[in-house]
Amino acid sequence: MTPEELSAAITACLKDAVDAGELAVPADALPNEVRIERPKSRDHGDWATSIALQLAKSAGVPPRKIAQILQIRLADIPGVSKVDIAGPGFLNITVDAAAAGELAKIIVEAGANYGTNASMAGTKINLEFVSANPTGPIHLGGTRWAAVGDSLARIFESQGAGVTREYYFNDHGNQIDKFARSLLASAQGEPAPEDGYGGAYIEDIAQEITAKNPGILDSADPQEGFRAQGVELMFTAIKDSLHEFGVDFDVYFHENSLFQDGAVEKLLEQLKGSGNMYFKDGAWWLNSTEYGDDKDRVVIKSDGNAAYIAGDIAYFKNKRDRGFDLCIYMLGADHHGYVARLKAAAAAMGDDANRVEVLIGQMVNLVQDGKPVRMSKRAGTVVTMEDLVDVVGTDAARYSLARFSSDSNIDVDLDVLTKKSNENPVFYVQYAHARTAAVGRNAEAAGVERTAFDASLLTHATESELLAVLGQYPGVLSQSASFREPHRVARHLEVIAGAYHRWYDACRVAPMGEEAITDVNRTRLWLNDAVGQVLSNGLSLLGVSAPERM
Repeated sequence: MTPEELSAAITACLKDAVDAGELAVPADALPNEVRIERPKSRDHGDWATSIALQLAKSAGVPPRKIAQILQIRLADIPGVSKVDIAGPGFLNITVDAAAAGELAKIIVEAGANYGTNASMAGTKINLEFVSANPTGPIHLGGTRWAAVGDSLARIFESQGAGVTREYYFNDHGNQIDKFARSLLASAQGEPAPEDGYGGAYIEDIAQEITAKNPGILDSADPQEGFRAQGVELMFTAIKDSLHEFGVDFDVYFHENSLFQDGAVEKLLEQLKGSGNMYFKDGAWWLNSTEYGDDKDRVVIKSDGNAAYIAGDIAYFKNKRDRGFDLCIYMLGADHHGYVARLKAAAAAMGDDANRVEVLIGQMVNLVQDGKPVRMSKRAGTVVTMEDLVDVVGTDAARYSLARFSSDSNIDVDLDVLTKKSNENPVFYVQYAHARTAAVGRNAEAAGVERTAFDASLLTHATESELLAVLGQYPGVLSQSASFREPHRVARHLEVIAGAYHRWYDACRVAPMGEEAITDVNRTRLWLNDAVGQVLSNGLSLLGVSAPERM
């Protein structure tokens, strides 16, 4: 019996008790899903829930009364061997070994589908992430969003959502002008402008443009030539880096297109007449404070030019016009102000502000030999995606960046990530998967096959622990999607890996020496392969490989 099955059973018992008049709980107070957890001590059973305490107020009875009603009903559920009431109304539930062990076969037969569900089916999500300016290689902040964003997209898809991965191509504005001036200066043999860009990559791009266009420096507007070709070359390099990192986008949206096709001007005229914009001090303002922003924002400046937020508003409208139900923006640490701003813009257009979500990612620091790594060989002033991947590889880079909550600063220790030891978390998980493959090969050589399966034989304490954490995997995926937190998957894979290593040390799959092959061996092979399947599934969601040999 999986945790999800037990949760569903408790939910059904509650509904039945209400329908039978045993409990008076309002329909809107009944949960769609009952949260169950592992008790602190296994002596207290396999699972525990505090649902009786949560419903006591709405039911108007003491929590122990609710617990007693559930205790009687749960005792009749197949696979539940014992239900105890603890404290003020906690339920401690023990499932029989056979019911727990059945999970091993369920996982193997489900294969890559284990853990997936259709809870988000019908939801169209626009997930915008990375969106680095095409003025230089992707730095560590963008690399973090590449790992987290692509993992989140995969997790959403595992829950049935339709996801469009989108890159917002910032090709309109001052940063591009600085980039063009920097390329031109390099081509002319001059130092970079004071506010421009430096680094070997600027020289490389300038030389490539000059080689392809020998007369460009003598043209009427050489800066415009370097601008157009430089942006194209830089963005091609960015796409290539992301592809090698395992991240490909469905849509590359050009910011400039919003201004070229008149979408910004058209929307601003619409907002002027909506009552959500007002004229003051020669400028047009969005009354964003009415929607949770800390101050109203200038949308059309006094010189008649559109402010940056004008493009943001038009971009959101464009996404909604494309049919997306939810627009998620993954932005850097310096974009906190955008949370309320974008929600305000949506509300000002008469849309639901909850269709906008903004996730803020914090800083990433690299550490080597106990010291911060601050300089790039190629970009000069910042550490790039290539710098990280060159040292630790794509798997370790993606895993290490996805295993932390994105709203926390992280220090990535390059020395740890290059170790082939349990100290290195990605090695720890990948090694567990490789070990399941090795056990499978050894079992095959010994003549052990997945012919018979007797769940009641999985009685060792390490098997109970392993089955429990495997059973929690679908719930972890669901929570990761709900909370937008891929790190929950990574951390749970580490829990599974730890439980598997302990089981491996305690229980054999292949018989020793001349021992006969029994159903214990065959059933344990099912469990071994179930672990390999779940580790593979989880690593795939993080964009990390599941090697069979290490």
